[in-house]
Amino acid sequence: MAIGGIVFACVFGGALLGTFLRAMLPEHHLSPDSKDLVKLGMGLVGTMAALVLGLLIASAKSSHDRLNDDLTQISVKLILLDRVMAHYGPETTDARDLLRRSVVDALDRFWPEHRVRPVLSGPTARSEALDDKIHALSPQNDAQRSRQAQALQLSTDLAQTRWLLVEQSGSSIATPFLVLLTFWVTVIFISFGLLAPPNGTVIVTLFVCALSVSGAIFLILELDQPFAGLIQISSAPLRNVLAHLGQ
Repeated sequence: MAIGGIVFACVFGGALLGTFLRAMLPEHHLSPDSKDLVKLGMGLVGTMAALVLGLLIASAKSSHDRLNDDLTQISVKLILLDRVMAHYGPETTDARDLLRRSVVDALDRFWPEHRVRPVLSGPTARSEALDDKIHALSPQNDAQRSRQAQALQLSTDLAQTRWLLVEQSGSSIATPFLVLLTFWVTVIFISFGLLAPPNGTVIVTLFVCALSVSGAIFLILELDQPFAGLIQISSAPLRNVLAHLGQ
């Protein structure tokens, strides 16, 4: 929200600056030839700004979708792990209980109800204890040995995917791109104010356009914070897992 406000202030302030410069510049600086050159230059800057904006949107959306896919994979593996341990036998009751509590712990960390930002971390002590309990099982037949091996593999995959989720949850938006885009859009709006006559309709139009640009930047940054904000990844897959665990 703060960055979106800064972008809006820069862009709309640039438009007002252009309006001020229009009144201050000598008349020959605003000749048709000068205006044509400004329009050509701003066309080039606008094209570059559009390319960078598209790159930022693609990067943020790709990162958001990738993390959402990782969460779906984790949810599927959690259910598979629980079913494998259930078929192993009653010896896995404690391990299955630990698995359920680790899911509750993950929901509290990634989607906190009473904190502004989530606490992102890798496998917790409960997850490691679950791995130890699976290792401690003493299979009595080939079927149990096979299911123990499956459970160990799933547990390892879960830990790997969770670390991957944490590592990929950082920002995918490069700050220089964002700063450069803001500068280019500000320059474009300065040219708008410079070329347009200063009246109420123009000011309102520039205000709405500046608000739209800052809103686009805001949404990009929201996509780039998958576990916080307005466009966060849904916790529904893990909550669905909780409904199936222990059955």
